[in-house]
Amino acid sequence: MQVTTTTSAATTGATSSQKAQLQKAAQQFEAVFLRQMIGAMRSASLAEGITDSSATQQFQDMADARTADAMAGKGAMGIAELLMKQFGARVSDTPVATDGTRATGA
Repeated sequence: MQVTTTTSAATTGATSSQKAQLQKAAQQFEAVFLRQMIGAMRSASLAEGITDSSATQQFQDMADARTADAMAGKGAMGIAELLMKQFGARVSDTPVATDGTRATGA
């Protein structure tokens, strides 16, 4: 089945929307990776402190998540940038028709 191509403005809009979605997903992936890394570093503690409790651990987890999100938002590790380089070309190479299917040309 052949799908007709859309106008260039619609295709450009769909491509920029897909790039924005890819950028958001890449930043979220970097944040998840950083959360895991920070959690692993925190669990490497050798002894319990005087203030260690489940409430303290919960607040530390929340603070670690915020720190990871902030680092990912700034691109501190560059993981999101690398994902954009790898997958960004795939998004811009294939235009999308208005019904969401890949356009193959007329």
